[in-house]
Amino acid sequence: MTSYAQIGEGEAVHAAPALRRSISEIVAEYDAKAEAIPDAIAAFEEAETAIGMAGCIGGTFGGQIFSRSPSLYERDVRAALLKSAWRHVREGLRIEDVASAKDRKAIELRLENPPSFTIEAIRDLFGDFLLSPRFHVLKGLAECFCDLDPAYRSHSKVKIGVEGLPKRIIVGHVSDYGEGWGNERVRDTLNALRLYRGEPRYEWAELRAVMDEAKRHGEADFCGGRIKRFKNGNAHIVFDAQGRLDINRALAEFYGEVLPDAPSEDEAKRPSTDVARDLQFYWTPDSVAETVIAALPLRGGETILEPSCGDGRMLDVLARWHEPRKYQGPRDPLRLTGIEYDGGRAEQARAKGHAVMRANFLQVAPDPWFDAVVMNPPFYGRHYRLHVDHALRFLRPGGRLACILPASAHYDHGFDLGEWRDLPVGSFAASGTNVPTGYSVIQKPG
Repeated sequence: MTSYAQIGEGEAVHAAPALRRSISEIVAEYDAKAEAIPDAIAAFEEAETAIGMAGCIGGTFGGQIFSRSPSLYERDVRAALLKSAWRHVREGLRIEDVASAKDRKAIELRLENPPSFTIEAIRDLFGDFLLSPRFHVLKGLAECFCDLDPAYRSHSKVKIGVEGLPKRIIVGHVSDYGEGWGNERVRDTLNALRLYRGEPRYEWAELRAVMDEAKRHGEADFCGGRIKRFKNGNAHIVFDAQGRLDINRALAEFYGEVLPDAPSEDEAKRPSTDVARDLQFYWTPDSVAETVIAALPLRGGETILEPSCGDGRMLDVLARWHEPRKYQGPRDPLRLTGIEYDGGRAEQARAKGHAVMRANFLQVAPDPWFDAVVMNPPFYGRHYRLHVDHALRFLRPGGRLACILPASAHYDHGFDLGEWRDLPVGSFAASGTNVPTGYSVIQKPG
């Protein structure tokens, strides 16, 4: 009997049937079949010989029996069995109904050369989709709209009823054949909205019918508005009132009210060395730290400062930077120093072997001898700007600052950030926030 897991809340509820058998039963079947492969191949070869003997007298060749010579290799059977097992579990768990478009592509890539089929590996790859389905549905919608229009990358704009969010999105390179970059963007966007509403994804034929109608008549209805197609290959996705409301609700739920705005513009602009009143601590996940550190770039032996280093998560990644990697020999260790205001977190970082000064970074006198500064400063209001300006004073001429910031710094506040790059949607989800983020690399003039 099929069991069901409820995905979503309120009206946006999606019932996803689970596998009819337990994961352990499927893994047991896989193990048994993998063990039986040599016997199956031997039986095949025996049958092939028997067929050959049935078509001849005394071993004398009388003609070709098989239309082509059969060939069978154990590695091919094992590869097919492994891919079949992973595909069976992925389809049975209905991962497609939860995972974002980008996550689905990442899973496809992983399963081109899949890991061993074990309960632990299945849990590692699919577990979070089952434990946090609502998060992944919202993340999928956020990814689509961040990619389609920069307005959706700003935390301050993703609120219900806000002015400035576009009513339409323009997608280029839409073909008549249902394939290509533009068609994928249209499909992913419409499906993300349908999944949020608890509706089934568009089937390929259903979406093709919508796009064909838009081509014939200039426009066609979809679940959240209309699609208009033009001869230059562009498609306009025009959202109706309910579509915009659902989008805003979903984005507001995903991003949350985790970054309080400054009470006034005057206060936000007023110079101050006070500690930000918003002391919420969002540690930097390793994947984000590695991305930001790689943008510096480093050669080995550099002096590096991390202000607001928290419990030392980014320092941990920097401390491992010199270790040998594939195609890369050992490098000189980096010379690391951290600064942290919170006493408990400073002690946690020190306990891991990091050199950490307990102080309010904004009140530390700058000494311009660091080769690089890597930082994830407090985001309160525009308080982060004081940290960035102060951090630049610690760099030697030609040194580089790599700084993680809220996307609103780039898209709303017009802060001159040098080279800005968006981080993937939900990059800080593991540390407790989905706020849109990016990072900037600024080089101090030599």
